[in-house]
Amino acid sequence: MSERTVSPVPDLLLRTLARLLRPLVSLLIRSGVTYPVTADLLRDLYVDVALRDILTDAKARTDSRVSLLTGVHRKEIRRQRATPGGDEGTPEVVTLSSQIIARWLGAAPWAGAGGVPVPLPRAAPDGAPSFDGLVASVTKDVRPRAVLDEWLTQDLVRLDAQDRVVLNVDSFVPRPGRDEQMFYFGRNLHDHIAAAAANVSAVAKAPFLDRSVHYDALPVAAAEQLEAMGREAAVRMLLDINRRAMELAEAHDPPTGPTRRVNLGVYLYAEDEASAPAAPSGATRPHEPEPQP
Repeated sequence: MSERTVSPVPDLLLRTLARLLRPLVSLLIRSGVTYPVTADLLRDLYVDVALRDILTDAKARTDSRVSLLTGVHRKEIRRQRATPGGDEGTPEVVTLSSQIIARWLGAAPWAGAGGVPVPLPRAAPDGAPSFDGLVASVTKDVRPRAVLDEWLTQDLVRLDAQDRVVLNVDSFVPRPGRDEQMFYFGRNLHDHIAAAAANVSAVAKAPFLDRSVHYDALPVAAAEQLEAMGREAAVRMLLDINRRAMELAEAHDPPTGPTRRVNLGVYLYAEDEASAPAAPSGATRPHEPEPQP
C-alpha cells in the first residue's frame, strides 16, 4: 500500500467514522474499557500501521517520518519501538473446531445432500462415518471425546435418541465472551472494514464485494419476514461456498507457492425506528448500493 491513495475528504471521513465507531464505543463503555485505555491503544496502532503498512520502504521508517504521518510524538514512537507487540493469532480452539465443522458440512461421507450434516454415531466400523472418524480426519492430537464434551457444553451438538451426534447448525454461534466469539468478532469486522476501505481508497484492482439491500419504515411483521428469509438464504449460500471450498481443498495438494486468504461473510441487522410521520405511499423502496469504484 502506498502513502498516497484516492481517499475521501478528511471531514467527510471523520463524520463517517463517528457513525462507524458508535456501536464499538458503546461496547467498550459497557465492557468497562475507558477512553484513556482506548486512546493509548489507538496511538500505538497509528504507529504500528505507519511502520508496517504505509512506509513500505524500510529507509523511510524514521521516527521523524512516522511522527509526521501520525502526529504521535517521537518519544512515544521510540518507546513503542523498544517494546514491540505481536499479533495474538488464531486461538487453537477456533482453528480446530472450524476445521472439523467445515468438513462435517462440506465433505463426504459426513455431509449429506445440500450440505446437511449427517448424524454420526460416536464410533463405527472402519470405513463407516462416525464422529470419532470425523475428528481423527482433522487431528490426531485431541481425543474425539474431549471435542464432543466441549461441543455439548457449547450446545454446538446434541445426542439424539440413537445416541448419535447431531450438529446444531442453527446454534453454530460461539457463546458470548468466549475466545472463539471474540476472534470472529475481530476478524469479520476487520475484513469487512478492510474491503470497504480498499474500495473507498481505490487500492483494490477490482472492487471487493460490499453490497446490501435495506428497507426503511417497514411494519414489524414485514421486517421479521425479511429477517427470516435473509437468515435462510445466507445459511444456504455459506453451506454452498463451504462445500465447494472443501472440494477444492481436497482436489489440490498442499500449495508450495503463494497462497491467498478468502473470507466471505454476510450480516443482518434490524432495529426499531423512532416514531416519525408516515411515509407517502411508495416512498419505501429497496437500496442496493454498488461497490465503490
